[in-house]
Amino acid sequence: MGPPYILNSDRAMPNDFQLQQNSSTTNGNRENKSGVYVVVSFIPCVIFLYINCVMLYTLRSKPVFRETSRYLLLYNLLLAETLQMILAQIMFLLAVGLVFMTRLVCLLVLIPAIITTVTSPFSLAVMSLERYVAVCFPLRYACIVTVPTTYGAIAVVWAISYANMLIRVIMLTTLDSRPFGQFMGIICAKSTLFQLKIFSEFESGFVCAEFVSVGLIIILSYVGVMVAAKAASTDRLSANKASKTVLLHMIQLGLSLSSTLVNTILTGLHGKVDAITFRHLRFSLFVCLIILPRCLSCLIYGLRDQIIRPILIRHLRLGINCEIFKFYTQYINQ
Repeated sequence: MGPPYILNSDRAMPNDFQLQQNSSTTNGNRENKSGVYVVVSFIPCVIFLYINCVMLYTLRSKPVFRETSRYLLLYNLLLAETLQMILAQIMFLLAVGLVFMTRLVCLLVLIPAIITTVTSPFSLAVMSLERYVAVCFPLRYACIVTVPTTYGAIAVVWAISYANMLIRVIMLTTLDSRPFGQFMGIICAKSTLFQLKIFSEFESGFVCAEFVSVGLIIILSYVGVMVAAKAASTDRLSANKASKTVLLHMIQLGLSLSSTLVNTILTGLHGKVDAITFRHLRFSLFVCLIILPRCLSCLIYGLRDQIIRPILIRHLRLGINCEIFKFYTQYINQ
């Protein structure tokens, strides 16, 4: 004799229908939650992206910003963080939508994300050194920190980022035997593309070297600025302001480090909490440690700098007023 549902098809139909209904209900709930995650993450990303774009436009609106080393370094950092924000949101949408791709396409998506992630900490180090020279060597500042040397420092920062990515690509092509045209059955991420153990070892070593070196530079710059602030021959107001800026750079570095630990935290929590809690934690870490820190530079410089602040506020007000006017015009036309 076979199973009961085969012998009695009249009883089997409602059970099959109920299973399909429960399955569709579960999928519907999952889609609704995914939709909520997308909306909640998309709103702050759009707001911060708008602010960053206004800040980038502001830093190109006047010659003083294009000819001052401090603002050139800020533009470079802000550009990298804006690209990070866009790429992080794209990767999040692809993960939520369960969009699968080939290994080659995944690599092309990850290359700019990894490059810009490496650029930010080293940019913070260069900006801290610039503040250190400005406070501790004010008479030689104009000779040491020039526009050509600033562009050279920016080029070195990006060269380090490209070298890091180039090493990863070479290791991937030589050590991983899987073809690049192979379709990935999982979402595209750094941990899913670079799966060999040597990649995790390289990642750990590079991240440690990166944050130790950058951390030492920022700490030494902060100590040097604080010592100069106590000297009678130094402008204490400017020195105190510079020390606060370098301290904020340290906070930014800490946030950058925490964002690199998101995958490690999620890996440690996987299997120890239920699926719903894990999904909430993953979303919270994405918003708090990846999206929010990307707008910190605007808050540090855009609101504290006496030259940038009035121009930035004027551009923000102009943009908001234009959006309100467009909305009002559309509402009247309807």
